[in-house]
Amino acid sequence: MSDKQAILTDGAPAPAWVFSQGVRKGPLLQVSGQGPQDPATGEYLHPGDVRAQTRRTLENVKAILTAGGASVEDVLMFRVYLTKREDFAPMNEAYGEFVRENCPSGVLPCRTTVFVGLPHESMLVEIDALAAVG
Repeated sequence: MSDKQAILTDGAPAPAWVFSQGVRKGPLLQVSGQGPQDPATGEYLHPGDVRAQTRRTLENVKAILTAGGASVEDVLMFRVYLTKREDFAPMNEAYGEFVRENCPSGVLPCRTTVFVGLPHESMLVEIDALAAVG
């Protein structure tokens, strides 16, 4: 068995609690749930704008994927957590633009979207990812 490796990058916000930004074991890379935070300051961005929050969140996920030796093209599954059902359409639009830009093969990752309460009141979206590296 290959060793488990924590992935850490300053291209995404530092973990606020007891978890890694990402973990790689063998060919699998799991990215922890990311939110719409500025990687440098940790400030939550774009209050009330789920479209902009989705884009920022996906950029944070992408930074961790890159630090772990993967790309969006390598993502098998994204999980999207939203606080409001009415945010689905604008999230989906921003998400679609991002994955089309970052998946040149045209094979889009799987995705699940659920509606939940999120850890910070200004967060409208949180996204995690599972990628196969190499």
